[in-house]
Amino acid sequence: MTRQTVVMDGNEAAAYVAHKTSEVCAIYPITPSSTMGEWADAWSADGVKNIWGTVPTVVEMQSEGGAAGAVHGALQTGALTTTFTASQGLLLMIPNMFKIAGELTATVFHVSARTVATHALSIFGDHSDVMATRSTGFGLIASNSIQEIMDTALIAHSATLEARVPFVHFFDGFRSSSEIMKVEKLSEDDMRAMIDESLVYAHRERALSPDKPVLRGSAQNPDVFFQCRETVNPYYNGCADIVQKYMDKFAGITGRQYHLFDYFGAPDAERIIILMGSGAEAAHETVEYLMERGEKVGVLKVRLYRPFSTKHFVKSLPKTVKAIAVLDRTKEPGSSGEPLHKDVLSALGESLADGTCPLSAMPKVIGGRFGLSSKEFTPAMVKAVLDELSKKDSKNHFTVGIEDDVTHTSLDYDRSFSTEGEKVVRAMFYGLGSDGTVGANKNSIKIIGEETENFAQGYFVYDSKKAGSVTISHLRFGPKPIHSTYLVNKANFIGCHQFVFLEKYDMLQYAVDGAVFLLNSPYPVEETWENMPRKVQQQIIDKKIKVYVVDAYTVARETGMGARINTIMQTCFFAISGVLPKDEAIAAIKKAIKKTYGAKGEDIVKMNYNAVDQAIENMHEMKVPAKATSTIEMPPPAPKEAPQFVQEVTGEIIAGRGDSIPVSKFPKDGTFPTGTTKWEKRNIALEIPAWDPEVCIQCGKCTLVCPHAAIRMNIYDPACLKDAPPTFKSTDAKGKEYKDKKITIQVAPEDCTGCGACVHTCPGKNKQDPTRKAINLTPQPPIRETERENFKFFLSLPEYDRSQLKVSTVKGTALMTPLFEFSGACAGCGETPYVQLLSRLFGDRAIIANATGCSSIYGGNLPTTPWTVNRDGYGPAWSNSLFEDNAEFGFGFRLTLDKLGEYARELLTKMAGQIGDELVDSLLKADQSDEAGISAQRKRVAALKDKLATIDSADAKNLANVANYLIRKSVWIVGGDGWAYDIGYGGLDHVLASGRNVNVLVLDTEVYSNTGGQMSKATPRGAVAKFAAGGKPLSKKDLGMMVMAYGSVYVAQVAMGASDLQTVRAFVEAEAYNGPSLLIAYSHCIAHGIDMTAGMDTHKAAVECGHWPLYRYNPALREQGQNPLKLDSKAPTISYKDYAYKQIRFRTLTKSKPEEAQRLLELGQRDVKTRWHLYEQLANLDYSQIV
Repeated sequence: MTRQTVVMDGNEAAAYVAHKTSEVCAIYPITPSSTMGEWADAWSADGVKNIWGTVPTVVEMQSEGGAAGAVHGALQTGALTTTFTASQGLLLMIPNMFKIAGELTATVFHVSARTVATHALSIFGDHSDVMATRSTGFGLIASNSIQEIMDTALIAHSATLEARVPFVHFFDGFRSSSEIMKVEKLSEDDMRAMIDESLVYAHRERALSPDKPVLRGSAQNPDVFFQCRETVNPYYNGCADIVQKYMDKFAGITGRQYHLFDYFGAPDAERIIILMGSGAEAAHETVEYLMERGEKVGVLKVRLYRPFSTKHFVKSLPKTVKAIAVLDRTKEPGSSGEPLHKDVLSALGESLADGTCPLSAMPKVIGGRFGLSSKEFTPAMVKAVLDELSKKDSKNHFTVGIEDDVTHTSLDYDRSFSTEGEKVVRAMFYGLGSDGTVGANKNSIKIIGEETENFAQGYFVYDSKKAGSVTISHLRFGPKPIHSTYLVNKANFIGCHQFVFLEKYDMLQYAVDGAVFLLNSPYPVEETWENMPRKVQQQIIDKKIKVYVVDAYTVARETGMGARINTIMQTCFFAISGVLPKDEAIAAIKKAIKKTYGAKGEDIVKMNYNAVDQAIENMHEMKVPAKATSTIEMPPPAPKEAPQFVQEVTGEIIAGRGDSIPVSKFPKDGTFPTGTTKWEKRNIALEIPAWDPEVCIQCGKCTLVCPHAAIRMNIYDPACLKDAPPTFKSTDAKGKEYKDKKITIQVAPEDCTGCGACVHTCPGKNKQDPTRKAINLTPQPPIRETERENFKFFLSLPEYDRSQLKVSTVKGTALMTPLFEFSGACAGCGETPYVQLLSRLFGDRAIIANATGCSSIYGGNLPTTPWTVNRDGYGPAWSNSLFEDNAEFGFGFRLTLDKLGEYARELLTKMAGQIGDELVDSLLKADQSDEAGISAQRKRVAALKDKLATIDSADAKNLANVANYLIRKSVWIVGGDGWAYDIGYGGLDHVLASGRNVNVLVLDTEVYSNTGGQMSKATPRGAVAKFAAGGKPLSKKDLGMMVMAYGSVYVAQVAMGASDLQTVRAFVEAEAYNGPSLLIAYSHCIAHGIDMTAGMDTHKAAVECGHWPLYRYNPALREQGQNPLKLDSKAPTISYKDYAYKQIRFRTLTKSKPEEAQRLLELGQRDVKTRWHLYEQLANLDYSQIV
């Protein structure tokens, strides 16, 4: 049989088989498994049928626990059911996994194995999540490559039906889930041949049904539970043989033979490595290389880890083996060894004891850890492990891939060792998150893999910020299968898609001699050389690198592509790489464009076509001079004035050298300093705002809408300008309260992302030139140095006295210093303006619990942290626990503050005679309702501590220890709609109902933004999102209305772009309210398919059409006989269509399902009218008689 050859990633490979062999899929998004659910949902939305000719039902649940519950229920009633998850999501499924396995129910959970959050969150891959499920009774079966993922998925779905043991089919998150490879696609006939229909019928026969009623899930007592638990033993005893049976059956169908344990290496090997997952591929490549050079080495790949078959394991070992290294991709603190290591020791010991082991004696067995959180695992590391086995005293419980200078577990390895084949083309592309580089390279791999005979591999490195940070694409292609599950470090081709990266990253260190370098340069080709750093010039000369230059941003701008240069750079790559003939390459690129962007409209397709045509015309080969002549040097990643930690740790991570930082440099408990983004200086903006003082009306709006707090405003005494730089701008401040003062609006040139939101929002108009405003975008490079000095001087100016500001006004708030700055959020982000507003108003006293999601990533993702401190050292204290428990986590903050505050007051009263009645009385009765009151209380607490230092007693020491709890603290619980509306709603509801003084800020993007834009209950009806490929069929959940029903919670719905004044007032009122508050903030998102520069316009349209009514519900007003609900927006003035169809998320459905789009649009309009009518009635109720 001839099967189709395709290029896909691991997630698609698993989802393809799961969708074809299931009837129900219950899903929930979590990185990096989300795309499996996305594929399943999209296929079902398109009517793709399974092998039985029916379209599987795909349902998104509110959490992974909910998904597991739905799977359990669907299985119990007879459906073939699956799910996809990872990390904490898998852990939330564990209770149901015990039940499913205990009831001997056939299913497969597909898991892109990911690090479980400990001292920090990591979205990257290891086996810590899978290892946490070992005692559930699920079988654990591992895949090492993309082909194996597809194959093993089918083997697992087939074997579970006969074994009646459920399986977790796992593969390494990111390294396998996101790696793109050329594979042979299984056909539906292959799947039908593998799955025994009689076993499907038997599964359905066991279903719960009133037609043949039984009871499951009983409660048992000590007299029988133990015996019942042992009844499953025969099933587990037979499971391994059944899995091997289906592996053999699969081999008969496809020709690919798998075993429970697959050995590769010398038949007479003396040293072997045992491991599972993608690392086994790198080990395979290394062993092959060493065998060719005469070494007696091997690798044993573990496929079925649970049930662990000692019989099959020992039979797979070469009889000559003398030393074994067992590698685990997880850490179990306090254990005598990691899981696989201990299982190997146990299997060897038991089999030698009972005489079933083919070995004559116990070999040396050592265990080690590798690859935690997707840490690189290279042939050099594999060789280091094999070399360690040759030593007389081999290190046990070792680590490889890091430098452990604390407990000295690490193995040294030769970083220059390489097994890369000469015939393999290796390419690296440096791009900026959200510039399209990764997407273009995924298409490139598909083109190479599907249009040529080459094997192809693509892997993409980016941190969890996803936007605004460097992305590195690693592409390989060649005539032989590729086992290189590690990053390219010897590249034939390097593409630099951002010129500024030349000053930040030493990318040419990876270039081999004679490599090709493609550079996106804002300069003409003849001027590019002189604008390169000297080090880069020397590398080009020394390595004889060919250089091609294209001004991709100019091409993108002129072809309507905006900042997305992906298509242009991709075209240039094919034009000079020679992978395909030029005409064939361009045709393939255009075909990929049509497939990728066709659903978004013909205009976008044509725009990309034009960019392709223009790219080659604008690319030129550089004539490389014989000498390096540049005066530009690569600056240090952190300046000399930065703190030591920033220079030794943060700066090294910024420079891309984090892998080399030794253990001793890191905090032991995950505690990091704040205020470090100011040292990063990403310099990613091509254009930045320039202030025109003469046009400015001094409203301050620009500073509030800036997603990165990169534009600031200050009013100060003219005398402060004495030492101002020559280009520093100022003008007379407007307003009687600012008489005889100067004002400056200043941009941070190296921190601005150039999104243009400030310019778009600016109401100041230049009467002489209507195209210009009070701030206007201007090229950054020519003014970078002068503006750097201007911003430095600006920061030295005295801050305006906060106690004199009107905090309920936009201008008053704009004059406050943001304590959240320069985050890694997307350019034009709709969430961060609210976050930095929070930090301006309350940052000096805020303790923030942040749900996992976009706001936790741009708020707490290394290398730098945007939360910072004021000049007195006060600032937000921030922490992230999990996704699902954020409300409860923040509630715990409040419990501590209340309890220890109470304890401090008790001690104060008790010690009044020693402290002094006047000070005690002033501390206990302090009015801390405003800035002045809080400042005064801080001074009183300082005086109290001074007094306590003179008193030698236990009570004095205790009071000194808790005295700061006498100062008002503001608890903020922050997260997105996925948390508040879905997974965390139960906890949020409980916390808001508690009556405790917590403030909740929901950044409502109406999708799960951080995991890629999946549907939440906040998604509006008719919007297309991931997990809602056919458009969301139901209306948006009205969280505010539900919470208002308590009557004791301050609730406000705000949209900064519609009314910044209402937004500021709502924040101030919410924090002042002595009880729980909920702020729901409309947050535009790149997932909406809008121009992010004009993101604030969507706020206005959302309000004007009635989709997002602005209101404030203040329970305190009811006590005064007033209606607590105040509508702050007017009745709808535009149609819902006028709002919705400005966004691709709504328009997409008109292309794919026009009739359904029209139906949902009409229902959406009805939702708007119904909601507005209800709010209008509630706002008009008479409360005068309800006091």
